[in-house]
Amino acid sequence: MRRGLRQIDWVVATTTLLIVALGLLVLYSSGIKAGEVKSEIDASRQFLYAGIGLIGFIITARIDYRVFKSYVILLYVLMILSLIAVSLFGFTVNGAQLWISIGYFQFQPSEMAKLVLILSLSAFYSRYYTQSYQPRYLFYSFIIMLVPTAIVLMQPDLGTAMVLFVIWLSITLASRVKKRYLVGGLVAGVALLPLIYSRLAPYQQNRINVLLNPQADKLGTGYNVTQAIIAVGSGGWTGRGLSSGSQSQLNFLPSQHTDFIFAVLAEKLGFLGAALAIALYAILIIRIFLLSTESIDRFGSFICIGTASMLLVHVLVNIGMNMGIMPVTGIPLPLISAGGTSMLTNLLTLGIILSIARHRETKRRLKDEPV
Repeated sequence: MRRGLRQIDWVVATTTLLIVALGLLVLYSSGIKAGEVKSEIDASRQFLYAGIGLIGFIITARIDYRVFKSYVILLYVLMILSLIAVSLFGFTVNGAQLWISIGYFQFQPSEMAKLVLILSLSAFYSRYYTQSYQPRYLFYSFIIMLVPTAIVLMQPDLGTAMVLFVIWLSITLASRVKKRYLVGGLVAGVALLPLIYSRLAPYQQNRINVLLNPQADKLGTGYNVTQAIIAVGSGGWTGRGLSSGSQSQLNFLPSQHTDFIFAVLAEKLGFLGAALAIALYAILIIRIFLLSTESIDRFGSFICIGTASMLLVHVLVNIGMNMGIMPVTGIPLPLISAGGTSMLTNLLTLGIILSIARHRETKRRLKDEPV
């Protein structure tokens, strides 16, 4: 037991549990008014999702993460099939067809696609690391990312597509790929932005316009962002209290359990509470990046890099859109925003990170086995 406790990376484990607890507290408190619970549905479901996720967190932490390398092809195929299935049979919310109902639960395959893409790209680059400087391997990895990203874009879910791209870019940068190829691709992508913008749905274009001028339509397209900014500012240093806050308690703030949960947190707990959340995320992400240098193999290193990058873009974009400095893309705040699939995916991913950390004591650079 002592040996097992020593092998746990307590920084990752503790920060993960603290963020989950903070999220449950804020979500539950958003349904409290004058000492009475006015809405339990989101909180009760999130407690259930967190419980299931923590079980998965413990299980994946105890499994040797290298086992997943043997199943990446199967996982990738299942991911593509599930994304196609939701496009055919899923139900639509706010213009996006992202969910499939499974009894009491609503499953969002695009969230699980993030973990599967991390595992798939990590297995690919660890297998072909020595040859990855060749352009064809950059092309192959791009195709691995492009297939699920294209399906997600058709649903449409621009935010998740962006996260999948960032995962690919971060893991690719850690390989031996020649950086001039990436620079050339990024320049071409920037040149295509006007074309991409013209092909976005009207509501997506409006979100970008709101970023440039959130005050232009306070009661229309810019309403959500305006209310979020008010909520963040009204919290002051110490917050309005768990059962207080006009924007959250009086429902002026839309999507307060998901996209704009950070605004609720800042209103209730103030600058100090928001700073605590950001500090916990920073500690967690930096620790995972450091673990990438301590992994016993490249497969583990790439998983750490992909995971840290995924969490980083989620935190930056979600907090940024709550403060009016990023477009509203529907990206949840990891482990805090309401959502079962998101909670489960993040906890499973962090469990794998704990597994990587558990094996770092026997660090040795091994040649990666073929998939």
